[in-house]
Amino acid sequence: MQANIAKARIKKIMQADEDIGKIAMAVPLLVSKALELFLQDLCDRTYEITLKKGAKTLNSLHLKQCVQSFHVFDFLKDTVSRVPDLGASDAAAEDRSAAKRRKISEDEEDGNDDESKKARVVS
Repeated sequence: MQANIAKARIKKIMQADEDIGKIAMAVPLLVSKALELFLQDLCDRTYEITLKKGAKTLNSLHLKQCVQSFHVFDFLKDTVSRVPDLGASDAAAEDRSAAKRRKISEDEEDGNDDESKKARVVS
């Protein structure tokens, strides 16, 4: 059902161009699949950047970094350069909180080791 909706929308967009005449039935389906694969790749790579930053929320800054990092997305550089870095402050805050979470968990692990050593000495 959604595939038919996507095909219809793509066909409508393509036919909005006066230079395009008739469109074979397979063309909107192929464009739809190509778009799906492209977006999947873009999202997967952006998600990897989000994880590397220790953030929980994918934002526009991560997307911009993805476009700037991978040459396959070079055609998007002009587009993302016009998008404000709305996620920059959120990303920095998440990076700091992730670092704090890592530090706390490391401290707890160290503390647990000390406790287990004390327990062995007492026994």
